[in-house]
Amino acid sequence: MKIAVDAMGGDNAPQAIIEGVEQARDQYPDLEFDLFGDPAKVKPLIKNNDRLTIKATTEEISMGEEPVRAIRKKKDSSIVRAARAVKDGQADAFFSAGNTGAVLAAGIFIVGRIKGIDRPGLTSILPITKPGADRHSFVYLDSGANAESKERNLVQYGYLGKFYAENVLKVKNPRVALLNNGAEEDKGDKLHKAVWQDLNAEEGLNFVGNIESGDLLYGKADVVVSDGWTANAALKATEGTARMLLTLIKSGILNGGLRAKLGYLFLKPVFYQIGKKMDVSTYGGAVLLGLKAPVVKTHGASDAKAVKNTIGQIRKMLTSGVIEKTVEFFSQASVVDKQGKNE
Repeated sequence: MKIAVDAMGGDNAPQAIIEGVEQARDQYPDLEFDLFGDPAKVKPLIKNNDRLTIKATTEEISMGEEPVRAIRKKKDSSIVRAARAVKDGQADAFFSAGNTGAVLAAGIFIVGRIKGIDRPGLTSILPITKPGADRHSFVYLDSGANAESKERNLVQYGYLGKFYAENVLKVKNPRVALLNNGAEEDKGDKLHKAVWQDLNAEEGLNFVGNIESGDLLYGKADVVVSDGWTANAALKATEGTARMLLTLIKSGILNGGLRAKLGYLFLKPVFYQIGKKMDVSTYGGAVLLGLKAPVVKTHGASDAKAVKNTIGQIRKMLTSGVIEKTVEFFSQASVVDKQGKNE
């Protein structure tokens, strides 16, 4: 299995990218890597060339560039060339820590959508924090690819999330929930009320109803679907709250005198486990589900550990056959719009 890597994308590129790729290469003997980037910057960082091939590029897409214009103008950028390698069958998956919009645009316009998918959804794997929960994470989409969505988009996200949970996370009959502003059936605006009815009518989904943003990390669902605007806002609010609490705890320890510092020493293993559970690098990157091949974007500030874990996530996608199963399902499925016309 070969992964096309954007070696130039991310705040810590190319060093963190190369270090993470080499760690993944050493851990997974069945993976090969094509590294797209500037050879003068990439080659000196490689410690071992085994199963690594440098693909020279002459352009880079920076974090602040307009995505669609960038991928159309910079044909020899590491993002475009890596996506093109997947499109042409020279690689099985595309990985980047670069410009999120450019990665999404390259995935949609170069790698291509699965037939039957209207809008691919950006999918994050988030931790379940409830003590004693029998699962460690859940699938969350669309976490930001589409600010606006139609009813059938969210139904499609339900199936995309279901296939990922079943095949990659190994969850049997995953519970699917709709992110909303209340748990009751009649909550939400016109769109969310209609989506509730649509999801509830799908016999192929184990739909468990609405979920509120405050319950996201409590393990009430294995798949949570939403429009991109709502999901992204809820995700950032959750992340911000977690950072604030950690800051308050740290401040309390530093300013709490000797007793607080002694307490911290006794609880240090507990804080370590909490930090590990909440560390996004543990769960890999965000996947653009609904494309013909795995396209995975990790955070721009990712270190080597995050890169390695994300590559492990890509490997699970490739070995599980989740893309092939999704293609087969949507090639046979009939999506019905509100007027009852089959598409």
